Amino acid sequence: MIAKLVSGRRLLQFVICLSGLQVINGCAMTPDPETAQIRRDLAQKIMLDFRYFCEQDTERCRTPMTQLPPELSDLITDSGLGGVILFSENLAYPDQITRLTTDLQQAAMSADAGQPLLIGIDQEGGRVFRTPRMFTTDFPGNMAIGATWEKSGTQYATISGKIIARELKALGINTNFAPDVDVNANLANPVINVRAFGQTPSQVAQLGEAQLTAMQNEGVLGTLKHFPGHGDTHTDSHLALPVVDHDRATIDAIDLYPFKKIIAQSSPALVMTAHIQYPQLDSSTLKDKAGRDQIKPATLSKKILTGILRDELGFKGLIVTDAMNMAGIAKFFDQTDAVAATFAAGSDMVVMPLPVHSKADIRRYNTLLDTLVEKVKSGELDRNAIAASAARIRATKQQYHLASWSAPTPALLQGGLVENKQQAQRVADEAITRLKGKRQDYMVSPQDNVLMLMPEAHLCDALTYHFALYRPQQTVNCLSLQQVSETSLQSAMAQADTVVLGSMTPAPSLVELGGMEDMDENAEQILNFEQAQNMLPALLEDAKEAGKQRILVYLRMPYDSARLDKRSDAVLVTYNANVYALSEEEDSPYTGVAIDSLTRVFVGMLEPTGTVPVSLDEREQY
Repeated sequence: MIAKLVSGRRLLQFVICLSGLQVINGCAMTPDPETAQIRRDLAQKIMLDFRYFCEQDTERCRTPMTQLPPELSDLITDSGLGGVILFSENLAYPDQITRLTTDLQQAAMSADAGQPLLIGIDQEGGRVFRTPRMFTTDFPGNMAIGATWEKSGTQYATISGKIIARELKALGINTNFAPDVDVNANLANPVINVRAFGQTPSQVAQLGEAQLTAMQNEGVLGTLKHFPGHGDTHTDSHLALPVVDHDRATIDAIDLYPFKKIIAQSSPALVMTAHIQYPQLDSSTLKDKAGRDQIKPATLSKKILTGILRDELGFKGLIVTDAMNMAGIAKFFDQTDAVAATFAAGSDMVVMPLPVHSKADIRRYNTLLDTLVEKVKSGELDRNAIAASAARIRATKQQYHLASWSAPTPALLQGGLVENKQQAQRVADEAITRLKGKRQDYMVSPQDNVLMLMPEAHLCDALTYHFALYRPQQTVNCLSLQQVSETSLQSAMAQADTVVLGSMTPAPSLVELGGMEDMDENAEQILNFEQAQNMLPALLEDAKEAGKQRILVYLRMPYDSARLDKRSDAVLVTYNANVYALSEEEDSPYTGVAIDSLTRVFVGMLEPTGTVPVSLDEREQY
């Protein structure tokens, strides 16, 4: 029936073309068989996002795509698209998600070549989490898992990998862009930080391998990222083009170590590239859009992707790029030229080479494909290499039996959710870490009036909810530092016996707040978090002068440039500050595994036993 409908639709398009009318995908003559095959091979090498889609062409579309429209279904079928990446805007609730992923796969299997889609997602846990937290298991993230290492080894890396994969599979999502195996060698890293398991290469490798293996044992393709390493950068590649100027010995010992170890011992399905310059690996240049010479970022470097990843490390799986709309690429290089350059460098799949949010964008996608076809036919791109890469993609899809996956099962997701969330809570409980102070310094007396100053309002919602659960008689006043007035702050401080301050460093990054197209709004949010953070030193001094008990909580990295720890009686670390509403009701309470753990530490129900997985040797030892 599907084949008949497709044939009928194409016949209608042919009639419309003969009449001289325009259709979305154009009225080009049927290409010769060789050109058609080149186009299909190139389409297999592209992964698009359909985060938003508007029926009418508009300069700024912000309508989330939660149901597959006919125009996008046609794009997938007509071109033989290789993959789609989903974001939180696409994912509302389980039944909707499974309908969407089913429709995506049906469109792909209706193509002439009938290849299933790689349906990808960034589901790392912690900061980077795309599915609705209410319906899926919100693990506290990699650095929290790293904090359990001394006590539990790879146990929680395995558990999290297994549960994340089972839930994704139940929703029809077959590819996870995780684990992140960057070695966080820079405490001030703005984009990785708590997304890393830690700072020790061997520990990162063992935890990353355990999580990857668990995911792939469940049938979900896992991804090592960001090759050759994003751990020692001061710059977010969403915003600029970072440089790592390590010598080769340091690169081998730190940056490359987890990739080399895991590739040698396991079979990762994918490795994701980094938009980072590594001059000690490749100092060759190419012209940017302004005509200036730029050192090739890893994503565009054949020496790095083919010479090192393929030839030196022996990687046999799929090389995928990080999102090509990130400023590390898009700010410097022409869109089409960058796609051609990464294909020539050895990438198998290019992720998000252009937005597809309207019918005009669909036309631009087809133009991109046509231009790439011409580059192959002219010899600018090697035909044999393109064919071999497309064959590798198809073989990987066959290896993971993606065409014969069972229908998504949201009921299975719901059936295991309570137990799965309990596992995530165990990780958060074991991860919470004491950096400073004795038990009496971080415990809150039941008689105390407690003032909590947090970087955003929903953290206050979660803290007050969990205090009401575990110590309902406690007097708790929680204020968001993004919204508080000077008068209310002074009044609350005067009444408090204990002051708890939440530090969130670094501030949220674009990767967790949304996409590059939302950068203006996201930049404003980031500024608000930074302004809240800048208030903390003076607030701690005020609390000290007033004789208040002062508890500092690092809600993310256990580090800040202002040395807030020196002004505090006690310092705790949660590595995670994610909270979510318990229901869709407007007045729903908020929760989060790290906030639950933190509250139980405050009331004496839980002892902090985690170990910081990054070196804090710049500090004085307590």
